[in-house]
Amino acid sequence: MVETAATISARARTLLTDLVGFNTISHLSNLELIEYIERYFADIGIATERVYNEDGNKANLFATIGPQVDGGLILSGHVDVVPVEGQAWTDDPFNLVERDGKLFGRGSCDMKGFVALALASAPAFQAANLASPIHYAISYDEEVGCLGVRGLIEELNRKTMNPAMCIVGEPTSMQPVTAHKGKWSYKGIVTGLECHSSLAPQGVNAVEYASEAIVFLRKLMREKIASGARDEMFDMPHTTVHTGVINGGSAVNIVPNKCEFDFEFRYVPADNPADIMAQLTDYIRTELEPQMKAVSADCGFELIERSVIPGLEIDPGHEVVRLAKSCAERNDHGKVAYGTEAGLFQEMGDIPTVVCGPGDIAQAHKPDEFLALEQLAKGGQFFERLVNRWSAVA
Repeated sequence: MVETAATISARARTLLTDLVGFNTISHLSNLELIEYIERYFADIGIATERVYNEDGNKANLFATIGPQVDGGLILSGHVDVVPVEGQAWTDDPFNLVERDGKLFGRGSCDMKGFVALALASAPAFQAANLASPIHYAISYDEEVGCLGVRGLIEELNRKTMNPAMCIVGEPTSMQPVTAHKGKWSYKGIVTGLECHSSLAPQGVNAVEYASEAIVFLRKLMREKIASGARDEMFDMPHTTVHTGVINGGSAVNIVPNKCEFDFEFRYVPADNPADIMAQLTDYIRTELEPQMKAVSADCGFELIERSVIPGLEIDPGHEVVRLAKSCAERNDHGKVAYGTEAGLFQEMGDIPTVVCGPGDIAQAHKPDEFLALEQLAKGGQFFERLVNRWSAVA
């Protein structure tokens, strides 16, 4: 007999307490948490495999329930979390606290809640006579550019396992999401020529030239708002161009010789981010650098790629979307502006993917992050139906 949603939710509540208790901020090792999940799987007879980072201090975890055959469904979630420094938390962020119908703790919403529910469902999947496998993909460093899952997908490609579909459980309030924006982020490094500010024309002001590039990026943003590709299903229906950090200069009476700025594009599926980058590069090479190099040939710009996260777009009629809608008991679907690992599963692994998980993204990355108990219960219902439906797959 399939376990009830209440049983799955109750087990997930216990697991979530333990998962939140591991401080897995992205710059830290996640191996203690991975060992915990390995022990949990081993206790119910499920083998696991680690895929490490280059330093060996972090790992993805992969596990399969059911027959070792092609196809199957991946349940994907990351276990790294964003920092808590500088945030005013009511309680210890790594101690799950229940209050007012909510479970407070770093990662409770984004996205250890989904991971807990998926793990809580493993005994039911294990007890079922599955004809098609369920795969678990637990990843690291999603919060700093979806870094970890890339190695996991590469390993799946080497094994030629050919999973048929994937559900990424980022918080969507249990609404199936069929598209998200892609993201390109870069660091711009401007090298100028230092001199005394009273002789400013003899120098090359790195801050001012960086500012001109930033103003150009702002111009591109205005063009996207006015006449760029639009998709009204996104809460921000056009591509956005944004500069978030700028650092340069040491004193007001010194022409600065160095400035750095971080910028990003979050693009709708109809846009090509390479075109945006080409416009910026052309402006720098033809307008700004000739002026700089006229003073000193050593001056110029360097644009360094920081992360590239492909967007997601899947036909709402695809089998995996229909499965997610059926298990969530919803007929609608949405599109979101934030990025996830789903685009990588689709692009690198050629695996049709949908995003669907408990919690509201509005609660993520904030002090007193929480997962509502109502969302945990809905997640339990989702997984009860998923066990039922997947057990019936021939």
